[in-house]
Amino acid sequence: MSAERELDAAGVTAPALRDAYRRCRELNAQHGRTYYLATRLLSAEQRPAVHALYGFARWVDDVVDDLHSGPDEKSAELLAIDGRLQAALRDGATDDPVLAALIDTVHRYDIPVRHFQDFMESMRMDLTVTDYPTFADLEQYVHGSAAVIGLQVLPVLGTSVPREEAEPAAAALGVAFQLTNFIRDIGEDLDRGRVYLPADELAAFGVDRERLMRARAEGRADQQVRAALRDQVRRARQVYERAWPGIGMLAPRSRPCVLTAYRLYGRILDLVEHADCDVLSRRVVVSNGRRLAVALPALARAVFARAA
Repeated sequence: MSAERELDAAGVTAPALRDAYRRCRELNAQHGRTYYLATRLLSAEQRPAVHALYGFARWVDDVVDDLHSGPDEKSAELLAIDGRLQAALRDGATDDPVLAALIDTVHRYDIPVRHFQDFMESMRMDLTVTDYPTFADLEQYVHGSAAVIGLQVLPVLGTSVPREEAEPAAAALGVAFQLTNFIRDIGEDLDRGRVYLPADELAAFGVDRERLMRARAEGRADQQVRAALRDQVRRARQVYERAWPGIGMLAPRSRPCVLTAYRLYGRILDLVEHADCDVLSRRVVVSNGRRLAVALPALARAVFARAA
Protein backbone atom coordinates (compact mmCIF):
# COMPACT_ATOMS: atom_id res chain seq x y z
CA MET A 1 0.00 0.00 0.00
CA SER A 2 1.30 3.44 -0.92
CA ALA A 3 2.11 6.16 1.57
CA GLU A 4 -0.75 8.21 0.13
CA ARG A 5 -3.34 5.55 0.91
CA GLU A 6 -1.95 5.12 4.40
CA LEU A 7 -2.18 8.85 5.07
CA ASP A 8 -5.69 8.95 3.68
CA ALA A 9 -6.70 6.07 5.95
CA ALA A 10 -5.14 7.83 8.95
CA GLY A 11 -7.02 11.04 8.19
CA VAL A 12 -3.88 13.09 7.62
CA THR A 13 -4.92 15.80 5.17
CA ALA A 14 -2.67 18.86 5.62
CA PRO A 15 -0.02 18.85 2.84
CA ALA A 16 2.91 19.77 5.11
CA LEU A 17 1.92 17.12 7.64
CA ARG A 18 1.62 14.50 4.91
CA ASP A 19 5.15 15.40 3.81
CA ALA A 20 6.33 15.01 7.39
CA TYR A 21 4.86 11.52 7.71
CA ARG A 22 6.33 10.54 4.34
CA ARG A 23 9.79 11.50 5.62
CA CYS A 24 9.38 9.28 8.69
CA ARG A 25 8.20 6.41 6.50
CA GLU A 26 11.35 6.75 4.39
CA LEU A 27 13.54 6.61 7.51
CA ASN A 28 11.82 3.44 8.64
CA ALA A 29 12.16 1.77 5.24
CA GLN A 30 15.85 2.71 4.93
CA HIS A 31 17.10 1.81 8.40
CA GLY A 32 14.71 -0.58 10.16
CA ARG A 33 14.32 -3.59 7.88
CA THR A 34 12.81 -5.98 10.42
CA TYR A 35 10.79 -3.22 12.04
CA TYR A 36 9.53 -1.90 8.70
CA LEU A 37 8.48 -5.35 7.53
CA ALA A 38 6.49 -5.84 10.72
CA THR A 39 4.72 -2.49 10.29
CA ARG A 40 3.41 -3.65 6.90
CA LEU A 41 1.17 -5.99 8.88
CA LEU A 42 -0.55 -3.12 10.69
CA SER A 43 -3.73 -1.56 9.39
CA ALA A 44 -3.17 1.36 7.04
CA GLU A 45 -4.33 4.00 9.51
CA GLN A 46 -1.87 2.78 12.17
CA ARG A 47 1.26 2.84 10.03
CA PRO A 48 1.94 6.60 9.80
CA ALA A 49 1.98 6.91 13.59
CA VAL A 50 4.43 4.03 13.99
CA HIS A 51 6.63 5.51 11.27
CA ALA A 52 6.62 8.85 13.13
CA LEU A 53 7.69 7.23 16.40
CA TYR A 54 10.44 5.28 14.66
CA GLY A 55 11.57 8.29 12.63
CA PHE A 56 12.18 10.35 15.76
CA ALA A 57 14.02 7.53 17.55
CA ARG A 58 16.15 6.89 14.45
CA TRP A 59 17.04 10.57 14.15
CA VAL A 60 18.26 10.83 17.73
CA ASP A 61 20.02 7.46 17.65
CA ASP A 62 21.94 8.49 14.53
CA VAL A 63 23.21 11.60 16.31
CA VAL A 64 24.50 9.50 19.20
CA ASP A 65 26.14 6.90 16.95
CA ASP A 66 27.76 9.33 14.49
CA LEU A 67 31.42 8.32 14.30
CA HIS A 68 32.40 11.65 12.71
CA SER A 69 31.48 13.96 15.59
CA GLY A 70 32.77 14.27 19.14
CA PRO A 71 30.94 14.17 22.48
CA ASP A 72 30.63 17.95 22.76
CA GLU A 73 29.14 18.26 19.29
CA LYS A 74 26.74 15.40 19.94
CA SER A 75 25.73 16.85 23.29
CA ALA A 76 24.96 20.19 21.69
CA GLU A 77 22.90 18.54 18.97
CA LEU A 78 20.93 16.46 21.47
CA LEU A 79 20.29 19.56 23.53
CA ALA A 80 19.02 21.35 20.44
CA ILE A 81 16.72 18.44 19.50
CA ASP A 82 15.40 18.22 23.05
CA GLY A 83 14.71 21.95 23.10
CA ARG A 84 12.84 21.77 19.79
CA LEU A 85 10.92 18.74 21.03
CA GLN A 86 9.84 20.46 24.23
CA ALA A 87 8.83 23.59 22.31
CA ALA A 88 6.84 21.51 19.82
CA LEU A 89 5.08 19.63 22.62
CA ARG A 90 4.28 22.92 24.31
CA ASP A 91 3.19 24.85 21.22
CA GLY A 92 1.76 22.00 19.17
CA ALA A 93 3.65 23.17 16.09
CA THR A 94 7.13 22.95 14.56
CA ASP A 95 8.83 23.44 11.21
CA ASP A 96 10.81 20.19 11.52
CA PRO A 97 9.13 17.38 9.54
CA VAL A 98 10.06 14.52 11.90
CA LEU A 99 8.91 16.46 14.94
CA ALA A 100 5.75 17.57 13.16
CA ALA A 101 4.74 13.97 12.52
CA LEU A 102 5.73 12.99 16.06
CA ILE A 103 3.70 15.74 17.72
CA ASP A 104 0.67 14.92 15.62
CA THR A 105 0.97 11.27 16.65
CA VAL A 106 1.37 12.18 20.34
CA HIS A 107 -1.83 14.20 20.24
CA ARG A 108 -3.81 11.69 18.19
CA TYR A 109 -3.01 8.77 20.51
CA ASP A 110 -2.56 10.60 23.83
CA ILE A 111 0.97 9.25 24.32
CA PRO A 112 2.49 10.38 27.64
CA VAL A 113 5.21 12.99 27.16
CA ARG A 114 7.37 11.44 29.90
CA HIS A 115 8.23 8.56 27.57
CA PHE A 116 10.05 10.95 25.25
CA GLN A 117 11.77 12.68 28.16
CA ASP A 118 13.03 9.31 29.42
CA PHE A 119 14.20 8.43 25.92
CA MET A 120 16.23 11.61 25.60
CA GLU A 121 17.80 11.02 29.02
CA SER A 122 19.07 7.60 27.96
CA MET A 123 20.41 9.03 24.72
CA ARG A 124 22.40 11.57 26.74
CA MET A 125 23.77 8.72 28.85
CA ASP A 126 25.34 7.28 25.71
CA LEU A 127 27.62 10.30 25.50
CA THR A 128 29.22 9.75 28.90
CA VAL A 129 28.53 6.17 30.04
CA THR A 130 30.61 3.49 28.32
CA ASP A 131 30.24 0.55 30.73
CA TYR A 132 27.57 -0.84 33.05
CA PRO A 133 28.86 -2.53 36.22
CA THR A 134 25.65 -4.52 36.86
CA PHE A 135 22.36 -5.29 35.16
CA ALA A 136 20.67 -2.96 37.65
CA ASP A 137 22.81 -0.14 36.25
CA LEU A 138 21.92 -1.16 32.70
CA GLU A 139 18.20 -1.21 33.52
CA GLN A 140 18.14 2.57 33.92
CA TYR A 141 19.49 2.95 30.41
CA VAL A 142 17.28 0.34 28.75
CA HIS A 143 14.18 1.82 30.36
CA GLY A 144 14.66 5.02 28.38
CA SER A 145 16.23 3.49 25.28
CA ALA A 146 13.91 0.50 24.86
CA ALA A 147 11.09 0.02 27.38
CA VAL A 148 9.59 3.41 26.61
CA ILE A 149 9.57 2.58 22.88
CA GLY A 150 7.16 -0.24 23.63
CA LEU A 151 5.12 2.12 25.80
CA GLN A 152 5.04 4.78 23.05
CA VAL A 153 3.78 2.32 20.44
CA LEU A 154 1.20 0.63 22.67
CA PRO A 155 -1.51 3.32 22.30
CA VAL A 156 -1.20 3.06 18.51
CA LEU A 157 -1.51 -0.72 18.58
CA GLY A 158 -4.49 -0.65 20.90
CA THR A 159 -5.32 -3.21 23.58
CA SER A 160 -8.07 -5.67 24.39
CA VAL A 161 -7.53 -5.03 28.11
CA PRO A 162 -7.03 -1.76 30.02
CA ARG A 163 -3.84 -0.16 28.66
CA GLU A 164 -2.07 -0.14 32.02
CA GLU A 165 -2.49 -3.91 32.23
CA ALA A 166 -0.61 -4.38 28.95
CA GLU A 167 2.16 -1.86 29.70
CA PRO A 168 4.59 -4.16 31.60
CA ALA A 169 4.67 -6.66 28.75
CA ALA A 170 5.01 -3.91 26.13
CA ALA A 171 7.96 -2.48 28.04
CA ALA A 172 9.50 -5.96 28.38
CA LEU A 173 9.27 -6.53 24.63
CA GLY A 174 11.13 -3.30 23.97
CA VAL A 175 13.84 -4.42 26.40
CA ALA A 176 14.00 -7.88 24.82
CA PHE A 177 14.63 -6.35 21.40
CA GLN A 178 17.29 -4.06 22.87
CA LEU A 179 19.12 -6.89 24.65
CA THR A 180 19.11 -8.79 21.36
CA ASN A 181 20.72 -5.80 19.68
CA PHE A 182 23.36 -5.58 22.42
CA ILE A 183 24.40 -9.18 21.79
CA ARG A 184 24.27 -8.99 17.98
CA ASP A 185 26.06 -5.62 17.80
CA ILE A 186 28.70 -6.18 20.47
CA GLY A 187 31.54 -5.68 17.98
CA GLU A 188 30.15 -2.46 16.51
CA ASP A 189 29.47 -1.10 19.99
CA LEU A 190 33.06 -1.84 20.98
CA ASP A 191 34.18 0.20 17.97
CA ARG A 192 32.19 3.10 19.42
CA GLY A 193 33.80 2.62 22.83
CA ARG A 194 30.78 1.08 24.54
CA VAL A 195 30.01 -2.21 26.26
CA TYR A 196 26.33 -2.72 27.04
CA LEU A 197 26.70 -6.10 28.72
CA PRO A 198 26.91 -6.03 32.56
CA ALA A 199 30.54 -6.14 33.66
CA ASP A 200 29.94 -8.33 36.71
CA GLU A 201 28.12 -10.95 34.63
CA LEU A 202 30.93 -11.00 32.06
CA ALA A 203 33.52 -11.22 34.84
CA ALA A 204 31.85 -14.40 36.11
CA PHE A 205 33.21 -16.01 32.92
CA GLY A 206 36.61 -14.32 33.09
CA VAL A 207 35.67 -11.72 30.47
CA ASP A 208 36.36 -7.99 30.60
CA ARG A 209 36.52 -5.15 28.07
CA GLU A 210 40.14 -5.93 27.21
CA ARG A 211 39.28 -9.53 26.38
CA LEU A 212 36.36 -8.43 24.21
CA MET A 213 38.53 -5.94 22.37
CA ARG A 214 41.17 -8.60 21.74
CA ALA A 215 38.52 -10.92 20.34
CA ARG A 216 37.26 -8.10 18.13
CA ALA A 217 40.76 -7.39 16.84
CA GLU A 218 41.50 -11.05 16.20
CA GLY A 219 38.11 -11.65 14.61
CA ARG A 220 37.40 -14.62 16.81
CA ALA A 221 35.78 -15.08 20.20
CA ASP A 222 37.45 -17.47 22.62
CA GLN A 223 35.55 -20.02 24.70
CA GLN A 224 35.19 -17.70 27.70
CA VAL A 225 33.67 -14.93 25.60
CA ARG A 226 31.32 -17.41 23.95
CA ALA A 227 30.22 -18.74 27.33
CA ALA A 228 29.56 -15.20 28.57
CA LEU A 229 27.49 -14.40 25.48
CA ARG A 230 25.50 -17.62 25.83
CA ASP A 231 24.60 -16.44 29.31
CA GLN A 232 23.41 -13.11 27.90
CA VAL A 233 21.29 -14.94 25.31
CA ARG A 234 19.71 -16.85 28.18
CA ARG A 235 18.87 -13.58 29.93
CA ALA A 236 17.36 -12.11 26.77
CA ARG A 237 15.15 -15.15 26.25
CA GLN A 238 13.82 -14.76 29.77
CA VAL A 239 12.73 -11.22 28.93
CA TYR A 240 11.02 -12.47 25.77
CA GLU A 241 9.09 -14.90 27.96
CA ARG A 242 7.90 -12.02 30.14
CA ALA A 243 6.80 -10.12 27.05
CA TRP A 244 4.94 -13.01 25.41
CA PRO A 245 1.59 -12.67 27.29
CA GLY A 246 1.35 -9.06 26.14
CA ILE A 247 0.75 -10.06 22.52
CA GLY A 248 -2.59 -11.55 23.51
CA MET A 249 -3.48 -8.30 25.28
CA LEU A 250 -3.20 -6.26 22.09
CA ALA A 251 -6.07 -5.37 19.82
CA PRO A 252 -6.56 -8.37 17.48
CA ARG A 253 -5.63 -6.42 14.36
CA SER A 254 -2.21 -5.53 15.88
CA ARG A 255 -1.21 -8.99 17.06
CA PRO A 256 0.19 -10.31 13.72
CA CYS A 257 2.55 -7.34 13.46
CA VAL A 258 3.97 -7.70 16.95
CA LEU A 259 4.12 -11.48 16.71
CA THR A 260 6.17 -11.14 13.52
CA ALA A 261 8.61 -8.73 15.17
CA TYR A 262 8.79 -11.06 18.18
CA ARG A 263 9.68 -14.04 16.01
CA LEU A 264 12.13 -12.23 13.74
CA TYR A 265 14.05 -10.73 16.64
CA GLY A 266 14.00 -14.08 18.40
CA ARG A 267 15.49 -15.54 15.24
CA ILE A 268 18.50 -13.25 15.71
CA LEU A 269 19.21 -15.01 19.00
CA ASP A 270 18.90 -18.36 17.22
CA LEU A 271 21.50 -17.24 14.68
CA VAL A 272 23.83 -16.07 17.46
CA GLU A 273 23.60 -19.52 19.04
CA HIS A 274 24.08 -21.25 15.68
CA ALA A 275 27.31 -19.26 15.30
CA ASP A 276 28.35 -20.57 18.72
CA CYS A 277 28.15 -16.97 19.93
CA ASP A 278 31.16 -15.98 17.81
CA VAL A 279 29.70 -12.60 16.83
CA LEU A 280 32.65 -10.32 17.46
CA SER A 281 33.78 -10.40 13.83
CA ARG A 282 30.46 -10.46 12.00
CA ARG A 283 26.87 -9.31 12.36
CA VAL A 284 24.27 -12.04 12.10
CA VAL A 285 21.35 -11.14 9.84
CA VAL A 286 17.96 -12.77 9.35
CA SER A 287 17.72 -13.79 5.69
CA ASN A 288 15.07 -12.34 3.39
CA GLY A 289 13.69 -15.83 2.90
CA ARG A 290 13.23 -16.24 6.62
CA ARG A 291 11.60 -12.82 6.87
CA LEU A 292 9.09 -13.81 4.20
CA ALA A 293 8.49 -17.22 5.76
CA VAL A 294 7.47 -15.48 8.98
CA ALA A 295 5.71 -12.49 7.44
CA LEU A 296 3.47 -14.18 4.85
CA PRO A 297 1.43 -16.29 7.30
CA ALA A 298 1.24 -13.25 9.58
CA LEU A 299 -0.10 -11.20 6.68
CA ALA A 300 -2.93 -13.69 6.21
CA ARG A 301 -3.74 -13.47 9.92
CA ALA A 302 -3.64 -9.67 9.78
CA VAL A 303 -6.10 -9.58 6.87
CA PHE A 304 -8.42 -11.93 8.72
CA ALA A 305 -8.20 -9.87 11.91
CA ARG A 306 -9.09 -6.68 10.04
CA ALA A 307 -12.02 -8.35 8.34
CA ALA A 308 -13.26 -9.73 11.66
